Amino acid sequence: MQSKTTTVDNRTIDLLGILDLEPVELNVFRSKGPNTGCRRMFGGQAISQALLATCQTVEGRLPHSLHCYFIQSGDLQLPIVYKVEHLRDDRAYSTRLVTVSQGSSAILCLMVSFRAEEQGTCDHQVGMPQVPPPEMFAAEKLSRRPFFTKLPEIVHRYYARDRPIELRPVEIDRYLGQKIDDGRIHIWMKAAAKLPDVPSLHICALAYASDLSLLDAVMARYGRTLFDERIMSASIDHAMWFHRPFRADDWLLYAKDSPSARGGRGLTRGLIFKRDGTLVASVAQEGAVRERL
Repeated sequence: MQSKTTTVDNRTIDLLGILDLEPVELNVFRSKGPNTGCRRMFGGQAISQALLATCQTVEGRLPHSLHCYFIQSGDLQLPIVYKVEHLRDDRAYSTRLVTVSQGSSAILCLMVSFRAEEQGTCDHQVGMPQVPPPEMFAAEKLSRRPFFTKLPEIVHRYYARDRPIELRPVEIDRYLGQKIDDGRIHIWMKAAAKLPDVPSLHICALAYASDLSLLDAVMARYGRTLFDERIMSASIDHAMWFHRPFRADDWLLYAKDSPSARGGRGLTRGLIFKRDGTLVASVAQEGAVRERL
């Protein structure tokens, strides 16, 4: 997806660099990914790039759902190839399967369904949780509170200006060991700077953000986080549904919970809302969460 970047600052270029693929041949794309200094590929990056590859093969329709399995970790120092298969194109839906691979090894398999916008009989949604607005969690506000200096370094990095996605956790105290009895946690998020007016690009950007700390909801009941070095976590699968239009560069509330955890695996769910309470997307993910040996 080619987008104009002449009027956008460097932080946007980072995100657009992530959401950029090189066509290799028909239905085949390649990306080396941005040079972040990391070797392991972030799961949200694999999802968003695979989704972007499918968007390149469909005209006049936007994704309404995706389902994927993480097969093994990707290495950002090696080329990554996205091969798209056309499974369905009829009057109502388009379905694509994309296999993400490095060399001869698959690292992710993702299916996406596309549907043109239509008028339906039913139109309802659940209400948005009542939490303080994102401005209440700006670094300049939190830095005045006594506990701010005690927060782990990883939390301070949430507020770094060079991240492609800006994050503002609501339940800050849990990073100091506070338990969340019902396991419900919330985080405000948005693309770090303005994105082009391309709806599919905003969908891919939200897919990228949807994998950020989602499995952390498993640990909320125990007063622990995935930043605990004694915990090992890895995403197993990921599903997402897109309900209503949105912009990924506006503040969105990500409400997460974990209804079950057992046997070294945890199930997490997420609802994503616009500031006005509009539900724009739903997410579900199962992941491995266990003590390191």
